Order: sequence, then C-alpha cells, then structure tokens
Amino acid sequence: MKAFLLAAGLGTRLRPLTDNTPKCMLPVAGKPMIDIWLDALAAAEATEVLVNTHHLADVVQRHVAQRHGHPTVRCFFEPRLLGSAGTLAANRDWVGGEEVFLVCYADNLTDFDLQLLLERHGGGRQAATVAVFHAPEPSQCGIVELDEVGVVTSFVEKPEHPASDLANAGIYAFRPEVLAEIEGPPPLDIAFHLMPGLVGRAVAVEIEGYFRDIGTAEAYRLAQLEWAEKVA
Repeated sequence: MKAFLLAAGLGTRLRPLTDNTPKCMLPVAGKPMIDIWLDALAAAEATEVLVNTHHLADVVQRHVAQRHGHPTVRCFFEPRLLGSAGTLAANRDWVGGEEVFLVCYADNLTDFDLQLLLERHGGGRQAATVAVFHAPEPSQCGIVELDEVGVVTSFVEKPEHPASDLANAGIYAFRPEVLAEIEGPPPLDIAFHLMPGLVGRAVAVEIEGYFRDIGTAEAYRLAQLEWAEKVA
C-alpha cells in the first residue's frame, strides 16, 4: 500500500520556528513530526510513502535519506506549491495500480490508528473514507455531516455557521479512480476541490484519541506538553 504524506507547507504561522526548520521536521517530545507519521504509516503496513516538499526541501530530503527500514520514502519537490489535491493529481500514475492509498497531513499530531481507517474503508466500495474529530472551533475547519450509517451527507470548508462540530482531520483513504475528478490548474485543495464532490460516496471514522493541528505557535506549545505526557 502507498501513502502520501503532505509536508510542503511554508509554516508561516509558526515563524520564526520554521525559518530554518521545515514544519514537518519540528520535534514533538524530541521526535520530528515526519518520523512520528512515517512510523505510524509503517505500522499501518504502508510500504511506500511520497513526501511532497517545497520550503527547505533539502532538509527534508537529507533527513528521510538517513532513515532505515520501512516504509520506503520518496520526495516529490514542488517548485511552486500545487496544493494538496494538486499533489495527488500530479502523482496519479504512482497510485494508479493500488486498490486504496492513504493521504495524511504531516502537521497534524495524533495517536489515531490508521488501521481503523483502512478497516472502515475496506467494508464497502465507497470512494473515500475520512477521519473526523470534534473541533473546538468548527468555523475554522472543514465540517462534515453524516447519516445514520456514517455516510458523508455534507462537507463544507470553514463555514460561517457550522452545522456541527464534526471536522475533517486531514487523514484519508482513497480509491485511485477519484483522482480523475481533480480538474483545473493548481493550486488545488482536497477540501475545496475533491471532497465536496464525494458527498454520498464517502464514509467517516471518528478519532477517539488524541488529535491536534500544530499550525500555530500556541498549538505547537500545547502539543509539546500533551504529547510528552502521552509518551512518558
């Protein structure tokens, strides 16, 4: 199984921490975020991972080149950011022969077991399965509504008046055929340009453990404290 680890963001809201360190390389409890994710993907039996790069790409490249064991990691450099869906579209041939592939955002910190996502996805022929969580600030997230069996009935990115607090966690299992639905010039975003078209054809699985987006300095500070307690 193959997986995308989306790691090319500039980390603007984390400056000056990200002036010389890519966001995906920021350490949490002494371990770079990218390694936390690669270990989680290995545990989910991903054999190959594509990491997209842009800001300080050489730092990421050198780091993954020093890793040993599974999964195999390849870097995909984007001179101009393609956006999350743009990265998938540019590499659609790489996953074309897969039954399913994973997509994860490297700036999210979670102890979610990716096998649960795959088990939920493997139960039917849905086009996608998305992990969701209860967001403290729903208007800042992609909000998901579900029917009684967990099928996505609505997906709205950062709504002014959220219908619920159930939010997209940026962790997906996709069937390769959905990539044909990504159209237009980049940058293209999964939440804006792919997921709304999958309403009725996607299901959700809820994260019951730890989840935090470390996109701001305050979130990163909290993650450092919270994760240290978890791994102590």
